[in-house]
Formats: sequence, structure tokens, C-alpha cells
Amino acid sequence: MEMVNIKINGTPLSVPNGISILEAARYAGIEIPTLCYLKDINEIGACRICVVEVKGARSLVTACVYPVNEGMEVFTNTEKVRKSRRHTLELVLSNHRKECLSCVRSGNCELQKLCKDYGVADADYFKGAMPAFTFDDSAAHMIRDNSKCVLCRRCVAACNEQGLGIIGANARGFDTQISCAFEKNLADVSCVSCGQCIVHCPTGALKEKDDTDKVIAAINDPEKFVVVQTAPSIRVTLGECFGNPVGTNVEGKMVAALRRLGFDKVFDTDFAADLTILEESNELLERITKGGTLPMITSCSPGWIKYCEYYYPDQLDHLSTCKSPQQMFGATVKTWYAKKMGIENIVVVSIMPCTAKKFEVGRDDQNAAGVADVDIALTTRELGRLIDGAGIRFNDLEDEKFDELLGESTGAAVIFGTTGGVMEAALRTAVEKLTGETLAALEFTDVRGLEGVKEASYEVAGLTVKVAIASGLKNAKIIMDKVRAGEADYQFIEIMCCPGGCINGGGQPVQPAVEHNFGNLAAKRAAALYAQDEAMPLRKSHDSPAVKAAYEEFFGEPGSHTAHEVLHTSYVARPMYK
Repeated sequence: MEMVNIKINGTPLSVPNGISILEAARYAGIEIPTLCYLKDINEIGACRICVVEVKGARSLVTACVYPVNEGMEVFTNTEKVRKSRRHTLELVLSNHRKECLSCVRSGNCELQKLCKDYGVADADYFKGAMPAFTFDDSAAHMIRDNSKCVLCRRCVAACNEQGLGIIGANARGFDTQISCAFEKNLADVSCVSCGQCIVHCPTGALKEKDDTDKVIAAINDPEKFVVVQTAPSIRVTLGECFGNPVGTNVEGKMVAALRRLGFDKVFDTDFAADLTILEESNELLERITKGGTLPMITSCSPGWIKYCEYYYPDQLDHLSTCKSPQQMFGATVKTWYAKKMGIENIVVVSIMPCTAKKFEVGRDDQNAAGVADVDIALTTRELGRLIDGAGIRFNDLEDEKFDELLGESTGAAVIFGTTGGVMEAALRTAVEKLTGETLAALEFTDVRGLEGVKEASYEVAGLTVKVAIASGLKNAKIIMDKVRAGEADYQFIEIMCCPGGCINGGGQPVQPAVEHNFGNLAAKRAAALYAQDEAMPLRKSHDSPAVKAAYEEFFGEPGSHTAHEVLHTSYVARPMYK
């Protein structure tokens, strides 16, 4: 790699030739502020917050897109630079609805932080006409409030990175707004509810629909028995809401906090992840041995399912009929558990990394007991706010354990939270079923990692099992185009809607752009899940005592009539536009 010699604020540096000034500054321990920049996704130099002085240049340059070269001298904090950044912030604020005290992003807003850093309190100098902003709350999962939009286009870039392109800049000049084509509502286009736009928004212009009041009302209703389930990835992301380093496993504190919120039982969605593996591996083996539709594709990710229904409606028979772990859990609680414990009027609340789960709870064919399997789905962020609002000092809590029986699980379930985890969990069970032998090593390293598309092949009991894994819908398209063309010689495919899987879900804690650009969020969160899996005494789904009890007492065996009635579902082809 060719290196060049430059100076930043008088400090000599040797850095790779051609990298941006923004990246080079990090070698000097300097963080140049940004607003629109997302590495590899939104490198457009539009907001001009990152401007710097370059010796010899006629004007300030945008550090995020300006490449370094031999002998360059850069100044990042001169009065000229600071004045320009303040001026830009005043312009941004001039048509921004400043309701910081009540905004969901107050204290975690990149615009708010920049204004504080540069001493910008208001924009009276530019006060004048305001555009007619749109407000869209039509979708099941989110709200768009363009009065808080700064036109950074990070949401547009995130949507394009998913291969969707649902939103973009409409109109021009003063009237420019981010919205759907022809000003349609989100509910009327092929949005899959992934929420990637939300986690990449620097302000409160995008947010999930907050259902915390519904949860509080249910808990305070003496006629209702309220149980809560937490998805595998929540334990390694919730801590970020309370200042913990990325990748901190806070499972014990999370359980303790949920008890203090007043839930009657605190359970683990991991139980249902183990249940999913038994049903899914049984379904796969039946398809392989009895001639069913192959490749079979996982059905855990509701954003992916919705995408398939919109964009690949002719390929729905490839989807596993298994409900997602969230829905399996709710269905099991309201059938087997309710009967076993003699409890009526159960409310099931789920804590999920995923905004699409808010859509999933209202899907058809998700009502095994005649009522919705899951009543309320909260994101990780909503749980963080719920804990804060209840005055619970999260970091001071002592660790507590999940309630039995539905709090028991295995390491295989834990790794559901990262891309490749469902595949690995399924392989641990499927290989032992096929061979009748105990696996000596449980790590299927070929399916691990954060690459967008992964492939692996295994020789098992005389069968060649070829698998593929995709995370992020742009990568799902690569796999699905092969399936549609008849070119996919896989038996089993795992697809997760969000890049990196649930650890990067649209409902996870919002981190500033610098963390997305340089912090390696997904890798740190995934490492925490794999560490927990490795430390657990049981690491194969079919070894779970709770799952065994569920089959012995209620389901009978994987794939039974009862299992299909309770744990399986159906799909529908969706029109692209209404």
C-alpha cells in the first residue's frame, strides 16, 4: 500500500494514499464532525459540517470525500472552519422544529450535540418561512416527522443499501423533503419495516411507534397476567442504552429490570429459538428425504418474509412454514403454558431488536389460541426508555435469572442473534439427527462472520448438504435471483433482513454515525453472543429440557399435527403498491 506524508494541525503523519481527510485525521486522534456521512453508504459531502482548511486550496473542502496526497497540510479547527460549521448549523436549525425536551432523541441527537459543541442555540438570524412538512404515521412500525429532518439523506442511503429505494428526495430547493415516490404513505408502498432508516437517522425525524404505554397499562391491570420475552440479541445491546460499552452482555441486569417493571413472568425467547430449530430441522429433513421444495429458507426474520412476499411472491413455497421464535413463544405460552399453569387472560410482550416485529404481531395466521400469539412488541430502545422512566438504576442491579420453564435455553438459541447463527444452530441438530452420533465439535465456523453472503458444504451421513447465508436484503436478492433462476443448488438458506443479523436490527440502540463508520458495532455484539454460547452447559437445541418437556406434554414430536397447528404459519403474495 502506497503511503503519503501529510500534516494535520501541524502533526506529521504517514497515511495510505487516497484515503479521505476524515479517515486520515483519525490517525492523528482527531474526530472531524460529520452529519451526512456514512462510510461506504452515504459519502456525498452534502452537509458541509466536516469542512476543513487545506493549505493552498481556494476554499474549505469537505473532509469526508476529499482525498489526501503527498505533502498536504490540513487544519481542522481554525476560526474559519468553526465559523463555517456554526453558520451551517444555524441554517439547518432555521427550518427545524426545535422540540428537544420532548423529542425521543434528546440527549442522543447528533444535531443537538453539534449545536452544543459549536455554541449554536438558535437561528434567529435566518428565521422566516417554514416548509409544509409531512407527517406519516401510516405504517405499523414507525413515524416519519419531516419537521425534524435535516436532509442528510442517510435514511435514503440505508434504504438503498437494503436494495429497496422506498424513499428519496422529492421536490427541490426550499420545498425538498424525504418521502416515498408520488408522496405515497409508507403503508402504501413495499416498505418491509426493517427500520434501518431509523437507526441511521441523526435526529428525531424517524422513530419507531412507541408502545410502552400499552405495556404499562397491561401491567397495571389486575385482570391480566403479563409475561415478557427477550430476543437473543437484546442481552448484548440493551446495555448501550445505559452507557455500557458496545458488546456488553447485561442479561442478568435485564432480567432484574424487567421484574422491577412489574411483569408477572420474565422469559427468554431463546426457549422458542430452540423450539424453532427442532421444527425447522425436522421440516428440512422431510423436504430432503421426501422430495419437498428445496432449497428451504429460514422464516425467523419478519422483514425478510415481508420482502419475499413483495419481491419474490412466486418463491414463497421455499420458505419454512415455521413461525418466528417471537411468534412460537407467544403461541406456546397461550396454549401449552396457559393450560399447564391454569392461567387465563395472558398478555405476551416481546422485547425485540426489530421494528418489523411490530408488523409481525398483526399478521394473519398468527393466532394459535384464537387470539394474537403476541400482543405487544417493543424495541430495545423502547425497553431502555421504559426502564429509565420507571426510575430503575439499571447499572446498579444485581444479576437475576429468567423464570422457569420458558426461561431455559441453549447456546444454539443465543447465536440466533447474529447472521449465520440460525444456520449453525440448525446444523448442530440436523447433523446429529442424520448421523445418530454426538458431534465432537459444535462450531460450524464456515457459516460465521459478517460477510453479506456466505456458502458452505458438508458431507453428512452420505448426503452433501450445501447451505447459504445472506444478511441484508441487497444480499438476499443475490441469493433469491439464483433460486428463481434455478441456479441455487443449496438445500438450506438462512436469510436475515438486517446487515449482520438481529444484532444490527432496526430496533437496536441508536449509535452516532462515527460508531457505524469506525466502531465495528456488529462484530462486538456478535462476539458477545458467541462467548455466551461457548460458556453454556447445553449448546444444542434438542438438548433443551424445556423443549423436551413441551414435546412430551403437548406437541408430541416435531412436525406433529399439534405442532403444525400451533407453531407453523402461512404467507401471502403482496402487491407492490396499493
